[in-house]
Amino acid sequence: MRAFGPVLAVLVVIALLASSAMYTVDQRQNAIVFQLGEAREIVKEPGLHFKWPLLQNVRLFDMRILTFDDSEPLRFLTQGNRPLLVDSFVKWRIADVLEYYKSVGGDEFRAQTRIKQTVAGSLRDEFGLRTVHDVVSGERDHIMNSVREKVDQDLKRIGVVIIDVRLKRVDLPQDVSESVYRRMEAERKRIANELRSTGFAEAERIRADADRQREVILAVAYRDAQRVRGEGDAKAANIYAQAFSQNPEFFSFYRSMEAYRSTFRGRNDLMLLEPNSDFFRYLKDAFGRQSTRK
Repeated sequence: MRAFGPVLAVLVVIALLASSAMYTVDQRQNAIVFQLGEAREIVKEPGLHFKWPLLQNVRLFDMRILTFDDSEPLRFLTQGNRPLLVDSFVKWRIADVLEYYKSVGGDEFRAQTRIKQTVAGSLRDEFGLRTVHDVVSGERDHIMNSVREKVDQDLKRIGVVIIDVRLKRVDLPQDVSESVYRRMEAERKRIANELRSTGFAEAERIRADADRQREVILAVAYRDAQRVRGEGDAKAANIYAQAFSQNPEFFSFYRSMEAYRSTFRGRNDLMLLEPNSDFFRYLKDAFGRQSTRK
């Protein structure tokens, strides 16, 4: 049992040395093997690899596309000294692991700081050459392509490649926004008042034209009605004249009957006339006496 103890200790030491001599590289990673603090080898192939225990150490780096999204918007000036607040993000990845380690010590935070400074400088240069309209809509894609190319060219020196640079939001500062909104509101009110005045004038014109057309239509209708009435009266007079010429006695009798009907419409109708009035001519008998027939 006493001899078994040292053997077990030796086996444990061998196992620890063997485990420290092995390391695994993921397919999404690259590795740098350091010997006494100096980079000796770049490992890009995924799988199980070996190193010298105690003499060598390994550092792994993520080679996937990373996103740098600055939480604070940056302030830039466009042509005419118009300020803008710009919120952007950058897609980037490590292209050269050794150069990346030499430039920023493999520190992702330091790399993002360098990316932020470079992107801010390129955006400042591009915005300074353009108006607010160009930045917001007119040349936005062109600006982003230009910034991406400049930033990518600069950051290749630290072993980083820029995949894309995009603007999430472009706004006016709060104080400028309020001033712009007030001007926009005043302009919209002015346009609304002009449109309202134009509408009132057009409504009055349409109303006056409608009144004129109404008067014309009524006048024409009255004229036509009078003409039709006159033609009707003329025809009626002609018919009466023809009837009177054919039988004057019957015509006189018929007109008297019509007069009686129009005069005595109700039981309480009363008329005071002399008995010898011509109105009662057809109410008398053949001897000139009043008829008692009703």
